[in-house]
Formats: sequence, structure tokens, C-alpha cells
Amino acid sequence: MQDKVEERSLVNVLNRLRKEGYTYDFKVSGEGKLCTMEDKHTFGPDQIRIVDFYRFEGESNPDDMSILYAVETSNGLRGTISNSYGPYADAKVDDFLKQVEDLGKNLDKRDK
Repeated sequence: MQDKVEERSLVNVLNRLRKEGYTYDFKVSGEGKLCTMEDKHTFGPDQIRIVDFYRFEGESNPDDMSILYAVETSNGLRGTISNSYGPYADAKVDDFLKQVEDLGKNLDKRDK
């Protein structure tokens, strides 16, 4: 796995993850399920595994922080979902990912 300190920008990390097969962009629906942006596939917390995550801090403003999750679904879809910290955070995303973590399905990291 690459050193996360060297990956300073969200764009660099997204580009690398895309090359590694994380091609789907996910969101959390109003019903609290993870879904593809086109709403073609939906998943509950028990159908998701957090593979990795990356935190980013704004250079000029500490309130400008975000986190990017690399996730894999039970049917093999791989993609990313992001969220902000602080007052701009999406509570639906936080709640969903907390449920995934509570199920013990977070960070099944393997060294490459």
C-alpha cells in the first residue's frame, strides 16, 4: 500500500483508486441505504465492507476537512463514498458508515 502522506489531494487518491478498480461512486439514499449514483443498486450496512479510507485537511481552513472511503459490496462492486467533517458533514453518510463499523465490517486491510 502506498504511503498515505504522499497522497495529498483527493484527486490523486481517486485516480489511483479508479486504476485499482474502485469505479463506482456511491451515495446514501433517503432510506439510509448505500446506492450507486444512478440508484441501480442498493445495499444495507451488512452488505458493505470498508476496504480503506483517506482523510484530507484544507490547506487554508481547518474546517475544510473530508474523508474518502474505498468500499466493496457483497456482489463485488467496488467504489468510493466521501463525506465532510464538522457542520458540512452529511449525517446520512455518517450514520450508514457507523452501522458498517458496528457490524465489524470496517477496514479489512491487507498489505500489498
